[in-house]
Amino acid sequence: MELFKEFIFESAHRLPHVPEGHKCGRLHGHSFRAAIYIEGEVDPYTGWIRDFSEIKAIFKPIYDVLDHNYLNDIPGLENPTSENLAKWIWQKLKPVLPELSRICIKETCTSGCEYRGD
Repeated sequence: MELFKEFIFESAHRLPHVPEGHKCGRLHGHSFRAAIYIEGEVDPYTGWIRDFSEIKAIFKPIYDVLDHNYLNDIPGLENPTSENLAKWIWQKLKPVLPELSRICIKETCTSGCEYRGD
């Protein structure tokens, strides 16, 4: 079984390695959506893999770093593409959320990525 909890955060960034004149090289912001997926067996007593409120509490310190901040200033996100953001979140979450199975990042309604670990 796999479940997910989705979070929305507002952040600014720019991509430093795009060709000159590329619109993403300029400072801009997104309403990012991060979906945290976990996989495991459903506990027969509780009826769930893990309580959604636990996932929210585990993600909160990461959310607080990302929300309403300039991603380029966060160590490890100097080139804050969706791909790098997904991997960065994975590296922070996996040690404290071992059931983590994937991270889905959407930076617009139609653009995003999924990361399933190293």
